[in-house]
Amino acid sequence: MLRCLTSGGRVCPALVPPFTLSPSWILKNITEDRHRRLTEQRWRCSVRCMSSVAKRRRSLPSAFPVLELPLQPIQRHVYEANLRNSNACHKKFIELREQRSSAPLLDDEDFLELSPFAGLGLPYGDIPSAGCLTGIGRICGLWCVFIANDATVKGGTAYPITVKKQLRAQEVAMQNRLPCVYLVDSGGAFLPLQSEIFPDKNQGGRVFYNEAIMSAMKIPQVSVVCGSCTAGGAYIPTMAEEAVMVHRIGTIFLGGPPLVKAATGEEVTPEDLGGAKLHAEVSGCVDHFAWDEKEAYYYTRSIVSTLNFQLPEEEEEEEEKMKKRKAEEDPLYSSEDLLGLAPLSYNHSLDVKMVISRLTDGSRFHEFKARFGTTLITGFAKIHGNLVGIVANNGELSYQAALKGSHFVQLCDQRDVPLLFLQNTAPTAALTLSTTQAEMNSNRLKAQGSMLSAVACSSVPKITVVIGGCHGADSYAMCGRAFDPNFLFLWPNARVSMAAPGHSGSLLPRDSEQEDEQRKKQEDDLNRRLEEESSAFYSSGRLWDDGVILPQDTRKVLRDCLDIIRQQQYQLSTEKVQQPLLRM
Repeated sequence: MLRCLTSGGRVCPALVPPFTLSPSWILKNITEDRHRRLTEQRWRCSVRCMSSVAKRRRSLPSAFPVLELPLQPIQRHVYEANLRNSNACHKKFIELREQRSSAPLLDDEDFLELSPFAGLGLPYGDIPSAGCLTGIGRICGLWCVFIANDATVKGGTAYPITVKKQLRAQEVAMQNRLPCVYLVDSGGAFLPLQSEIFPDKNQGGRVFYNEAIMSAMKIPQVSVVCGSCTAGGAYIPTMAEEAVMVHRIGTIFLGGPPLVKAATGEEVTPEDLGGAKLHAEVSGCVDHFAWDEKEAYYYTRSIVSTLNFQLPEEEEEEEEKMKKRKAEEDPLYSSEDLLGLAPLSYNHSLDVKMVISRLTDGSRFHEFKARFGTTLITGFAKIHGNLVGIVANNGELSYQAALKGSHFVQLCDQRDVPLLFLQNTAPTAALTLSTTQAEMNSNRLKAQGSMLSAVACSSVPKITVVIGGCHGADSYAMCGRAFDPNFLFLWPNARVSMAAPGHSGSLLPRDSEQEDEQRKKQEDDLNRRLEEESSAFYSSGRLWDDGVILPQDTRKVLRDCLDIIRQQQYQLSTEKVQQPLLRM
């Protein structure tokens, strides 16, 4: 009977029992009932929308010391060498960007495109943007992941790299609890490469599996059919929670009219076989019929506005204060300086604090264990008002540095502070040439194992930016791709390989002097291969990262990533008690 009581303790008149209850008994049971429900809610889900009181809270004021690190004359030659290399990388960045897919999705500066260079330089040819566009943008103020097929690339057919890119976008959606919007215009799988697309666990079928799993996680799925959905492409809209279809443009069928004619001899139009009217009025495969694409996007915005999210209210006075505070907290130094701080090689690396001072609010940085393990820099800073823990390479990941990194990562995890890794690892591992060196390497290995465990087990969001080298096992401790960062970006000058070009000798066995000439030839061949395959664009073309970003854009990209990560706290409900809704 207590279920009929309002929050004010009044009894619904239609359900008043023929006897009365004492006010103290009612109050006691109301209190106990509320306490029980609150306890259950806390245990059900750790991520809840902030209360109206919490929305008005502000973060602690920053008392971090300022990093005053202007460029010194003695550093000028290294800076200029790095700058020349960055300008060459920037030129290649512009050239490759012109080759990629040009299918625009949002006319909005808040759109963060993912893996724009995926698909370039592959063994089966260049596939611009991997045949699809993925990214994160806002609809009705809500960050959403977008996956859009590009029909200008082989009619929207899916290559192996296309599937990999779509799966990465879904992974980002799941990791950050972002609604997912599919703009479907797909010709199914590219059949000549079917063995690399269809059968394995992390290939084609995983896209549909992820759709079901995300629905079960209460992560919304919306599909817009704005082209042909043939074969496997037909499952994306039919498995989405809501689907919009455009008249005389969108079609959904497993086999198109040519296949029907070949199998049965019957001639049928695409519209009669699987058009918008058929699926909206007869099959029920789609939920919204749109006369044109403009109306389809209107329906999409309307669907997103029904989602169970509550964005924080922002009063005009608070907005003005925030703008003023952010203007005052710009870094002391220009972001353009980062072009000259992006290392040409490991030998051309300047103090990483110079990079940090050009990324953080007011160039402020609270360093942790400043005098211990100095080849790794750790500490707290704010980026556009967001508190982050920074872990940055400033030399080899030594025994002391790895212990320090392990301690700091666990500290950030204990305080729920997101981690930012600025990676520039050593080009080669330390050689074991003596008993003393063997002991040092063993201790270092054990400390690095401790840091690996700390990074792997930390539950806070992690963002990695490779500002120089991503080499060897040290890159794992610095939260490389295998350690599942929320986002991983490369600067154009970055190198990704086991050993850096010019250091291939550490990868080859040492033979007798008679084979020196042959060994020298092997080293030269391997160095040439490392030069080609360690390029940031080679890496990004194979989706080993979430994209190449320009150094001067890093602060803005980090701001968007932190904003995207934080949005999940605005979802009102995250636990899935029942099975996902089955479509007709």
